[in-house]
Amino acid sequence: MPAAKKRRQKTPHGTESATSHGAAVIQGKVSLQSLLFPLALVAALAAISLATRVQANPVLLWSFLGAALVLLAWLGCLFLQLKNSGATRSFQVILRPQHYIQGLVQCSLFAYWGYYWPPIYQHLWLLAGQLLFAYCFDILLSWTRRENYVLGFGPVPIIFSINLFLWFRDDWFYMQFLMIAAGFMGKEFVRWHREGKLVHIFNPSAFALGLFSIVLIATNTTDLTWGREIASTLTLAPNIYAFLFVLGLVVMYFFSITLVAGTAAIMLFGLSAVYSAATGVPYFIDSEIPAAVFLGLHLLITDPSTSPRTPLGKTIFGAVYGLGVFGLYSLLGAVGVPTFYDKLLCVPLLNLSVIAIDRLVRSIDSAAIVNLWKESWLSLRPNFAHMAIWIVVFASLSMLGKTDGQHTGDSIPFWQQACADGLANSCDRLLQLESTYCSDNSAWACNELGAHYLEQRIIDPDRELALSFFSRACELKFQAGCVNLLDPSPISHERPHELDLRLMLRQGGLNLMAMPEQKLYDRACDHGWQFACDGVVVSL
Repeated sequence: MPAAKKRRQKTPHGTESATSHGAAVIQGKVSLQSLLFPLALVAALAAISLATRVQANPVLLWSFLGAALVLLAWLGCLFLQLKNSGATRSFQVILRPQHYIQGLVQCSLFAYWGYYWPPIYQHLWLLAGQLLFAYCFDILLSWTRRENYVLGFGPVPIIFSINLFLWFRDDWFYMQFLMIAAGFMGKEFVRWHREGKLVHIFNPSAFALGLFSIVLIATNTTDLTWGREIASTLTLAPNIYAFLFVLGLVVMYFFSITLVAGTAAIMLFGLSAVYSAATGVPYFIDSEIPAAVFLGLHLLITDPSTSPRTPLGKTIFGAVYGLGVFGLYSLLGAVGVPTFYDKLLCVPLLNLSVIAIDRLVRSIDSAAIVNLWKESWLSLRPNFAHMAIWIVVFASLSMLGKTDGQHTGDSIPFWQQACADGLANSCDRLLQLESTYCSDNSAWACNELGAHYLEQRIIDPDRELALSFFSRACELKFQAGCVNLLDPSPISHERPHELDLRLMLRQGGLNLMAMPEQKLYDRACDHGWQFACDGVVVSL
């Protein structure tokens, strides 16, 4: 982000303060009555515990009440300290565009995504509670360490960003408050000198997400969160890539982060294309870039405060993020860790690299290398040229079907054939997809998994596990599963039933339960199911 211009503004007491260009400022020194504001936040947080959404789960209820009690105790200690010392606390209201514009962009995504995935809207009370907790925690942390607190929209993009990627289930929701606290503690205490100023090293939301991702991986407790669902349900919203692209343009326009996001995306698209050309199969299962990663490169790694400021530095930063996500996807998959952590783990490491990147490019005329457009040409900023290039790149990829179009990896028959041909990682991908669909109650997928564990062709044999899958298929009224459960020699196979197709053809986000039968079978034909092309209908 370009260096912000400074201006002087009169405060209510006649003093002047310098602030970023475009920020609204109010400053005043107040007495202990200022503590009434965080007290009101604590009261509002406690009041949310009365909502039906919170009352429905005892652990969730006590998570809110416990958070409110901790904040109230902290506030009481601060009150006693200030009363005994006679000190006061001041506040400064600064409304920075990078905070409220990003917050509005994130709100737009929640609204669009939530329309197609109801848990988002059901999460709104919990999101409001997190915002209240974040504001109060940030105020108390600041006033415990110094006199002044800057009040604005700063906590909003932090909380929204955390919730766009990870939140804990109701039975463990108190961990959500701990994650938020970790983010603000990291911002307050983990600092370094950069360009003559003492500033925080990490993007607060990325720090919290990265730290808790490591804990969840180390303890094998990912299932305590909605992480998998959050990563996979973005595509429930139609044309999600185009929607994220438009939101990204807004952020790019105001804060000149085009080189970071655009370079990361181009790197990932390029690496994915090279892998696909070399192996014959997609690198990511059902997309060129997972939608959650596409979201991350627009709204997670682009914090101007924790990324390079030079054009070449931004380009390097984005390219390294793309490489990091690409490598982590394979690494996490190889060790049996959910791959959605790929976009979260490398951001704190990238934040740590910022000073090194700045040093690398300091002696280079990076503007001449990267800024292809000179301001003297039609008085346009170089960022507009970068945006134009990114628009052309994204439009080209969209026309080639690399974004919202149907993807090769959407097809189970494709992975079956790829596995039979011995293509790289294809059998593992097939097992992964069938496991996912079996968990979603696809009887056909459960029966196929059982067959794999007996046939010994693509996975080590496990008769007990095979019988459990056959039993699951039989419970779901799949005849072949019942036959295999009684006598799996030879192993019986059967075409997917109508319900199986409705469960397995949801790529792209459609709810297929109400789709007309003929349209469903046309969709199945498009996904490579030959029996559907031949007009063979198999009922439940």
